[in-house]
Order: sequence, then C-alpha cells, then structure tokens
Amino acid sequence: MKSLVVANRYLRLGNTIQLPKSLATVTTVNREEEVEPASVGMTQEGVDVIWTAVEDIYKTATHPAISLCFRRQGKIIISRSIGYANGHKPNQKPDTHARLMQPETPICYFSGSKAVTAFLIHLLNEDKLIDLDDAVSAHLPEFSQHGKQDITIHQVLSHRSGMSTMPSSLGIDALANNDEIWQQLCAKPLPNSETGKLAYHAISSGYILENIIKQVSGMSIQQFLDLRVRKPMKMKYFSYGLDETKATDLADNYATGINAMYPISYFIKRALGGSFSRIAQVSNTPVFQQAVIPSANLMGTAEEMGRFYQMLLNNGVWEGKQICQPITVRRLTRENGSFEFDRTLMIPMRYSAGMMLGASPVGLWGINSAQAFGHIGLINKLLWADPERDISVSLVNTGLPFLANHVPSLINFMTSINKHCSR
Repeated sequence: MKSLVVANRYLRLGNTIQLPKSLATVTTVNREEEVEPASVGMTQEGVDVIWTAVEDIYKTATHPAISLCFRRQGKIIISRSIGYANGHKPNQKPDTHARLMQPETPICYFSGSKAVTAFLIHLLNEDKLIDLDDAVSAHLPEFSQHGKQDITIHQVLSHRSGMSTMPSSLGIDALANNDEIWQQLCAKPLPNSETGKLAYHAISSGYILENIIKQVSGMSIQQFLDLRVRKPMKMKYFSYGLDETKATDLADNYATGINAMYPISYFIKRALGGSFSRIAQVSNTPVFQQAVIPSANLMGTAEEMGRFYQMLLNNGVWEGKQICQPITVRRLTRENGSFEFDRTLMIPMRYSAGMMLGASPVGLWGINSAQAFGHIGLINKLLWADPERDISVSLVNTGLPFLANHVPSLINFMTSINKHCSR
C-alpha cells in the first residue's frame, strides 16, 4: 500500500492544490494535548507512521486542509493539522493572507452530522418520549400522506424508510428552508415497494428527525443539541451551522479532482441536490453556514467530533458526566440487518440505527473492524470509534473530490491506525 500511495501522490487528476516545498511550513501540532505513545501501549514509530499517512493524503493535492484528532484509551495521541483553512484555492498559489489550518479550526462535517442527529433521537428514546418503532406519523400526523403512514423512526435512522431522496423541486440552494422542505416531504408520495429496502438517505432523513425532536421535546434541534450534548461536553462549536461571529473561524471547502460525468453526476445530484462543485460553493456562503441542515451542516473541530465518539466509547460518560445511558450507546451502534447492497451508494453497506459499521475480515473502517462504528462525511471525512482497539478517530478535510488519486492514501491511513493499535 505504501508504494501505491507514493506512486500516486504525484499523479494529478483534475483540480488540485499547489503543494508547498516543505510540509513543515503548513503543519501545526498541538503539543499540549498530545501524550506519550507509550502511555497508551503504542510506539513513537507507530505514531510517526500514522501521521506520515496523513501527510500522504495531503500530498495527493486534493485537500487544501486536513486536521486529525486521534485518541487511544481516551488520551489524545495526535492533534495536528496541515494546509490552509482559507485562501488556497485549487490550481492557484496560496493567497498572501491565506490562513493556516489549526487543530482548533472548525469545519463542516457534512454527512458526519447524521450520527449526531441520530444520537439525539436515541436520547428521546432513552427519555421514553418516543419508541424507535413508532411510526413517524404517530408524532407528526401530516407525514402520513400518500402511503407514508407506516414508516417508522427506526426505518428513517437505518436508511430503510423509502424516502431516500429529496423532492425533485428542491436543490441544494433550498436546503435552509426547513419549513418548505418539511411540507414537501410530507406531500411526497412514497415510491412503490421501497420501504424496507436499503438506500442511504443523504439529506432527507435529517429534516424528518428534526421535526420529531421539535414535536416531542418542545425545543428546536439546536436547543436540544445544546442542552444534551454541546454544553455538558463543553464544546465551543459543535452546532448545526455557526452564528456570524463564529462562522468567520470556519475553514472553506473546495471542489477538487475530476468532475463526475453522467450517469454518476445524475445520482449525485439526485442524492445531494447538486454537484460537488456546487456543494462546495454553497457551503462557503452565510446562508449555508448559518442554516440548520440536520443531515449535513453540523460544524466543529476534529477534536470535538472525536470527543463525541470518545463519549460513546466511554458508555455515554464524558469527564464524569453521564451524557447517555450505556443501553443507548448499544442501541445506537447495534447492527440493523447485515451486509446489503445500498441502492444510493451503490456498494454493500452495514448500518445500525444511525451509524455506518465496520466488518471482518475487512470493512468500511479497515481490517477486522466488525465492532467499529462511525460515519463518513461527503466521502472523505473519516469519523469513527473502535471499541476493540479502544480508539476514536476524527480525520476532517476541506477538499471535495469525487474522482481523484486520494483513495489509496485514505485506505493507507486507516490501515496504519489498525496496524499500530493492537486489539
């Protein structure tokens, strides 16, 4: 794998950034947070190999900025970033005032948001305000239109509701209009015989779950997240969108690699509401950055998302506070079905009611990762935890490549972690 990465990192496909002569000039290390590898049963050599794998991802020139927070046994082993958060567009030199990426720089997690939204639903279940097997329409009668009366909350969480796509009249520019989207989702007919079949809900599920939270808790999803997660876990960001004062801290997103061609472009637009280049454009606008898009615009740092997954590894405890009960973690991460072909992603996938699961002998989170759970964010953000290895990993980045030379380096990164963290 190493030789494959080395061979490919010089191959440029489509839009790429200009790399600096020295990676040290664009690397930031939070040394106050990083502990000695030996204290968690690792070696310095192993840590160096893992960080070199991150540098190899950067050398593919598909990500203007990357940040990693890697915990083992609850302690931070790597808290580092590389590249520019703003001012380094593909095919151009960095601007004079380009801002370096820092470990504390927030980004948009995109689909990594879904795991957190799902967790909020599981908290309602823990509070006995809902049952996951309830029909959505039991709490939101208006959703029952056109054959949707039997769709359950669990089916929405596990991508089996039949409502995998957004209404065709809505594009990515309309994602901030939550009331209009909800009305159109309620009015949308359920496709024949689709309920129960696996098809990843890229955007639609978040709006359904948001309205359940609002109806049952009496709070907005933002207020509920603040009360149950962000404030108890002392997070600075970690919210759906950021207000205009914090939004200035955000790293920008850039479309890189080769633009997807038809028919792939059709499926991307159908699932996401726009092309990768359009998504990148919109994600850097105030409308997107200050909206509430429950499946796609949770924003925070690599460490904050790593903190969330570490809390789950701790059976719902963070710094002595019981964020949720251990049974809630089990319900959130328990397999729903087995490996099955996903009609949206067009690959076999393994899900729980809210998480993407690993597998053995090899799965989404690497080799022998059957106990691992997490979520990807717009293909390239890798956010997961593995109880067997006692690790939580949050790799975030700002490039949005669909087709490029970055995939071998992402695989190599996960392989390096699993190799140097014994089970």
